[in-house]
Amino acid sequence: MSTPDEAELCYPHLGNSSCRRIVRSHSVSVLLHIILSSISVLTVTLNLLVIISISHFRKLHTPTNFLLLSLAVSDFSVGFLWMFQILLLDGCWVLSAGWCVFNAVVTATVASASVGTVVLISVDRYVAVCDPMHYQTKVTVNRAMIGIVLCWLCSVIFYSAMFKDNLEHPGRFNSCAGDCKVYIPFISEIVNLFLNYIIPFSIIVVLYVRVFMVAVSQAQAMRSHVTVVTLQSSQKVNRSELKAARALGVVVVVFLLCSTPFYCVALSRGFADISATSFASVLCVVLFNSLLNPVIYVFLYPWFRKCVKCVLSLQILKSGSKNLRVNIITYTY
Repeated sequence: MSTPDEAELCYPHLGNSSCRRIVRSHSVSVLLHIILSSISVLTVTLNLLVIISISHFRKLHTPTNFLLLSLAVSDFSVGFLWMFQILLLDGCWVLSAGWCVFNAVVTATVASASVGTVVLISVDRYVAVCDPMHYQTKVTVNRAMIGIVLCWLCSVIFYSAMFKDNLEHPGRFNSCAGDCKVYIPFISEIVNLFLNYIIPFSIIVVLYVRVFMVAVSQAQAMRSHVTVVTLQSSQKVNRSELKAARALGVVVVVFLLCSTPFYCVALSRGFADISATSFASVLCVVLFNSLLNPVIYVFLYPWFRKCVKCVLSLQILKSGSKNLRVNIITYTY
């Protein structure tokens, strides 16, 4: 029989070379597993519905919706990454060191692609609201696709270089058996902080402040009835774009709120000094945003609700369903 001390080890047969397990009551442990597993399943399911909806219905093949599709793909990937966070609940990593590094690289890549996509969404809304007359020519499907591909490609290249030492020597920086640590050079931490937090979040805030100012000025003009006849059509377009901007603004604000705690911890302690369990805790807040995005769509996007009904009722299996008119356009809210 194992002694109480051995029972707290991740690998009791390895003795002192094993990491210690976080001991919780059985009820608490079961509850945590149920909650995280439910979040994982919901995240995968809801984002899969977004992916199917935008990919299937041709009426939704617009620049803005393709950006939402990119965000849904990253959120869908996050749903699977929750499994790795569940494995770290007791502080023991039971998979190989290679899988530990894989988890870190994929998580960072997906999170970075999400940040880049949100920046592209902010740019899209800025052009739509502040320069509506030239929106159709400036923001095209091809340009949106190029932006998405570059966003993902840059994320893959950057984090492959950032985790180079870990990829070449997986498990090299683990302090004990059952540990899951990755080493990030200090200069890489600083570059990562600027590229994935300070710079993009500054751009997002500046662009949405500008959108807000335009919205306020238009509201004042409408209240004072200062409307020029020649501008009535552009005012109508702008009003529609402003509704879309407000809806996407909720997505952006929630994204900022969920991402900030992780970088606050990183700034106060440094990425390299965060234990696997602490890292998993703050990371869960970031990953939880991937569940919130499709939930926001359900409440704010009528087109998404209509598409979900078509998908769940299997109407998409019918011939010609790609061209089905479900009374949905990108900016009808």
